[in-house]
Amino acid sequence: MSKHIYWRSAFFLLGIVILALGVSLTVKAKMIGVGSWDVLHIGLTNTLGLTIGTWSIIVGLIILAIDSMFMKRLPKIGTFLDMFLTGIFIDIFNFLLPTVDGFFPQLIAFCAGLLLLGFGCGMYIVANLGVGPRDTLMLLFTNKLGWRVGRARTIMEVTVAIVGFLLGGPVGIGTVIMSFGLGPIVQWALAINEKLFFSITGTESSVYH
Repeated sequence: MSKHIYWRSAFFLLGIVILALGVSLTVKAKMIGVGSWDVLHIGLTNTLGLTIGTWSIIVGLIILAIDSMFMKRLPKIGTFLDMFLTGIFIDIFNFLLPTVDGFFPQLIAFCAGLLLLGFGCGMYIVANLGVGPRDTLMLLFTNKLGWRVGRARTIMEVTVAIVGFLLGGPVGIGTVIMSFGLGPIVQWALAINEKLFFSITGTESSVYH
């Protein structure tokens, strides 16, 4: 097995852990507002029970089923690993991280979570071992419609935030910030991690050009 697959696996797994930590930090900062997808996950948790991570997995399975039906393709094994590991790590971090009280501590948690979420997303996408269900949709938009990652991600985040709000999920100013700010952060993280991957392995790894 070449060193490339080891490094791809490292980028993939570390990216997922960083992403999940970012999600959990934003969940702890509910006063500021959670991300668009978590508006939906929390709404489902409050209405039907189960954990946020569990609903992340269930929603991901639904998205994959729809994507496979319309695109007539099966997801990579990495896509399933991303979906299950992200959900599991979100629940682990939600359990381990302490409650954050007060506006300014929550603001700090939110900002840190937003940066970590975007960076982790860019990191595991560069591994090119299969992206999560939500990023499968994002990459579909970039490949088929010619959109940049930032634009595709922003449109997705805004749409999901609206649907989640209609289902009773919590929406705050942080949700708006994430809807418009996460896409550019992912774009930035992709560029940084592609350069880092190239410097380590000597090969490029791009899934959106």
